Amino acid sequence: MNTTAQPTHSPQADQAETFLRELQDRICAAVEKLDGKARFVEDAWTRPAGGGGRTRVLRDGALFEQAGVNFSRVYGNKLPPSATAHRPDLVGGSFVATGVSLVLHPKNPYVPTTHANVRYFEASKPGVESVWWFGGGFDLTPFYPFDEDVVHWHTVARDLCAPFGTDVYPRYKRWCDEYFHLKHRGETRGVGGLFYDDLNEGGFARCLDFTKAVGQGFLDAYVPIVQRRQATPWGEREREFQLYRRGRYVEFNLVYDRGTLFGLQSGGRTESILMSLPPRVRFEYAYQPEPDSPEARLAAYLQPRDWV
Repeated sequence: MNTTAQPTHSPQADQAETFLRELQDRICAAVEKLDGKARFVEDAWTRPAGGGGRTRVLRDGALFEQAGVNFSRVYGNKLPPSATAHRPDLVGGSFVATGVSLVLHPKNPYVPTTHANVRYFEASKPGVESVWWFGGGFDLTPFYPFDEDVVHWHTVARDLCAPFGTDVYPRYKRWCDEYFHLKHRGETRGVGGLFYDDLNEGGFARCLDFTKAVGQGFLDAYVPIVQRRQATPWGEREREFQLYRRGRYVEFNLVYDRGTLFGLQSGGRTESILMSLPPRVRFEYAYQPEPDSPEARLAAYLQPRDWV
């Protein structure tokens, strides 16, 4: 039984939660329609220290090998270290965090893996001014990239940012390139997209509207790419390369990802936190693709560039 007293929070957290629950429903319905075979199975969970969530996972579909779409709302009387790294004055404070996070791992190596996340956070401590912020974004990880797909992805990202300022897309695109960067490999995780955090400028309503645009724009960015590539023939060679490149996904999520760190430090549900990892993956020592092969072509896409 959960005996943790819920920290006081504003109605803003409830507004964010309402949107996020609806977003999870919308994305799950769209993914099921795309797949055409499998359905999401929901695993509702509670966090002993406060809060809980709905983990939804689709497995062994016609299109998706595994797709996970998580909603969570957790709270507590002690902020985890990852949340106070840049705000030491809040150490020991209480918090409320709610968000939707998804990772889609298609079977077909020509259909990119993708990730999206939108979240809201509040923190408070006696004697310190309470803070709130939004964060999120989406990014694309192709194994066999097509320029028209990447241009479409970034065009949607640019256009959804446009009503909020001409500087928004360039800033959050650059932040995405910098964040999803495997320093030990000298490459990005994919072809980028949007990433933002600590967003509270312009007031709550404006920040919520932007976060809605990002969450709802994800499907506009991803679905057309899936529809273009899902019937592309593939074989063992493409599959083996896909499994090898999935290893980079594992490396990033376990070494660098802030969401993984926050979830584990805050006592979240481990299975839900690690849902983002691919169901199958392989590692190969000192692998090098054949020169001038389709596999070698990927390397040129793993350095930041302007797409639109």
